[in-house]
Amino acid sequence: MKTGIHPEYRSVLFHDTASDTFFLIGSTVDTERTHKHSDGQTYPYVALDVSSASHPMYTGQQRKTATEGRIAGFNKRFSTFGSGAKKEEEATGE
Repeated sequence: MKTGIHPEYRSVLFHDTASDTFFLIGSTVDTERTHKHSDGQTYPYVALDVSSASHPMYTGQQRKTATEGRIAGFNKRFSTFGSGAKKEEEATGE
C-alpha cells in the first residue's frame, strides 16, 4: 500500500440525536469535534439525524399521527369525487 495517500482509519463515535444512541465504529470521516465515550476515552465525534436506532424501517415503529392526518384530509377533500353526489344534488335542486 502506498504511504501518505490514504485517509486515517480510526475509531469514531457516532451519535444518533433522534434516539440518543452512541455507536463506536471504525471510520475515515474527517471531523474536528471530539466527545468522551462511556469507556472514559475521547474519540472523534459525528452527530447523525437518523441511524438504524431511530429509522422506522429498522425499529418497526411508524409515525402514524402525521400520516393519519394527511389521509383524513385527503379523504375529506376527495370523498365525493367520482361518486356523483354533487351531480345528483344539482339535478334535484337541493
